[in-house]
Amino acid sequence: MKINENELRDKIIAALKSQGFAINPHLRPKNDEKDTIKRIHEQKRKEQLKFHKNFLITNFELIKKYSISGKEIDPENIEIKLIEVSANSVYSKIFFWWNLIWWSIPYDKPIGRQMRFILWDKYHDAPFGLFCLQSPPLRSAMRDRFLGLNNRNVDYWVNQSLYGQRIGALPPYNDLLGAKMVVLSMTSNEVRESYANKYQNTKTILKKRKIPNRLLFITTTSAYGKSSVYERIKYKGEVVSQFIGFTSGAGTFHLPEDVYRECLQYLEQKGVDIKRGYGTGPSRKMKLIAKALRLLKIPTFSYHNIKRGYYLFSNVKNLREVIRNNENPLWYDRPIDDLARYWIKRWCIPRSKRIGRWRDFNADDFFKSVEKELETL
Repeated sequence: MKINENELRDKIIAALKSQGFAINPHLRPKNDEKDTIKRIHEQKRKEQLKFHKNFLITNFELIKKYSISGKEIDPENIEIKLIEVSANSVYSKIFFWWNLIWWSIPYDKPIGRQMRFILWDKYHDAPFGLFCLQSPPLRSAMRDRFLGLNNRNVDYWVNQSLYGQRIGALPPYNDLLGAKMVVLSMTSNEVRESYANKYQNTKTILKKRKIPNRLLFITTTSAYGKSSVYERIKYKGEVVSQFIGFTSGAGTFHLPEDVYRECLQYLEQKGVDIKRGYGTGPSRKMKLIAKALRLLKIPTFSYHNIKRGYYLFSNVKNLREVIRNNENPLWYDRPIDDLARYWIKRWCIPRSKRIGRWRDFNADDFFKSVEKELETL
């Protein structure tokens, strides 16, 4: 069926207004309050829940089996185990279920290189938190300026990094500042070693350049500006996370999936190559949307103008010198067991004594609320 330009343009504008964007004439959130940003993300989140509804229902009892209420937690005895998630494992199901349900930011399928990890509390036999790492965008003005990357070397150095797509703690550990433990674990020796084993003899897609199997740094963005999770994280006096600025406000989440598919059909009508998938880069979807919006004469709508905080986590003490002068990396030494002991002493126990909210999380009530939400989809 041929896509009508005027109808598609009107459909895009209506979808953006319904999510809470202001259009006058540029796209932007009506305000920068957290609740407003959550509302903007809600449509895409519901879309993903509906698409994966069968998976969520099928694995409901499995997830419930490995969940725990706050009153059952003994903070001093939390024992963290870092597990790399393999395909088709029980951990893969747990990882994906929580990834869909728990966050207000909608799930987005990882692109390119991917590594998934679950933090497991062995003492209480419950999932503590998770993080997903994927290929970063090839170009990022904020990151590239900070590190001194340019057109000649950006693919070489960026392909020795990953982007944190999903990072956080699960209930009730989130109220014990568990997210800080998840962040610490991303920079652990174990993650670096796992990366080195997985990506031996890697070559870049475009230039076919061999890349060292070193995970030099990780970047991520925070949906709500500066993040209390990433701020002020140090380990043995070493800075773990660095705030390097705010993003420009570009992205793809604000276009519903059905509208995106119509944009692709429209591009095909115009003779545009819409090839996607592995090898096309994580910014391919954004480029296709921008192309469609230009052709539809609404180019400014490719920017949602939600400014996100940009953070960098270095695994080496001399990152700039490694990049600019090709010095040998001076690696931080961060075994996961040491990081866990540090987190318990520095954040978990003081937090558990200072506030009691973590005890109030009731797993049964939570799963009843999830059931109700799934019924409405």
